[in-house]
Amino acid sequence: MPNTKGNAILHGKCPRCRRGNMFPYSAYNLPKFFKMNEDCPVCGLHFEREPGFFFGAMYISYAFSVAIFTTVGVALTVLGDFSLSTYFIGIGGSVLLLLPLSFRYSRILFLHFFGGIDFDRQYGN
Repeated sequence: MPNTKGNAILHGKCPRCRRGNMFPYSAYNLPKFFKMNEDCPVCGLHFEREPGFFFGAMYISYAFSVAIFTTVGVALTVLGDFSLSTYFIGIGGSVLLLLPLSFRYSRILFLHFFGGIDFDRQYGN
């Protein structure tokens, strides 16, 4: 696997070394999907750049939710004439089903793009 920024984002790796995992558990280990490593297990980078840093990731999470709402809403409209309750159940269920991924990728993207951290070849191979 190439050591690229895209692969690091896709696999939830540290932005500095692109080898250490940002999250210790699977996204669908529901009791622990939100637990994040404080520091990179490979290079020791502290992920939370400042107190409250990841509050900014809520904007990315909001964008994911809007995309899910829109996609499911348009898909249901195209597929047939459904009741309002079907829309609520379909959209709500989709958002809940994708919540662990939305939560993680909003933090991963926020850290990679707004954390001010560059790849360091000293740590990445």
